[in-house]
This record gives sequence, C-alpha cells and structure tokens, in this order.
Amino acid sequence: MRKRTIDLSLSVIASVAALLLSWPYFRDFEYFAESRLAWIVYFVGGFLLAVYVFYVFLQATHTLFEHDALEHAEAAKNSDRTGSGGTQP
Repeated sequence: MRKRTIDLSLSVIASVAALLLSWPYFRDFEYFAESRLAWIVYFVGGFLLAVYVFYVFLQATHTLFEHDALEHAEAAKNSDRTGSGGTQP
C-alpha cells in the first residue's frame, strides 16, 4: 500500500510540473482557447491523463525491476550449484 501511495504522489507531482510548464502565462496567452470552459476542461483532462500515464509507467518500471531481481537470484542460485562441485550440463 505504501508503494502505491508513493507512486501516486510522484505521479501527481510530475503532472503538476507538466501542467505548470504548459500553462499559457509563459507564452503570453498566445494559444489561449476561445472558451474559458474549454480551456479548463482541456487542462483538467490533460492533468488526469498525465497522472494515469505516470502511474502506469511507474508500475511497469517496478515490474521490470522485480523480474530482473528474480533473474539475478536464479542466476546466483545456479552459479552456487555449479560452483560447489556439481556437474555442469
């Protein structure tokens, strides 16, 4: 549960950073939408999508590291067997 909370927090922080970087103040409102409601919906939808993408990316990264750790543990186990005088295939 703690890992999920950390991942979600990191996702929100990264999404806030992305939102601030895309805010129109930096471009003098050059790309500002006609409707204020459309602009708000665009940013809220983009923010939620960014949180989801960052969260899924972190979950996939955890899975990759877990699989890598399993492979290393299996390789170490096999090298212990062959290194202790056992026969090699």
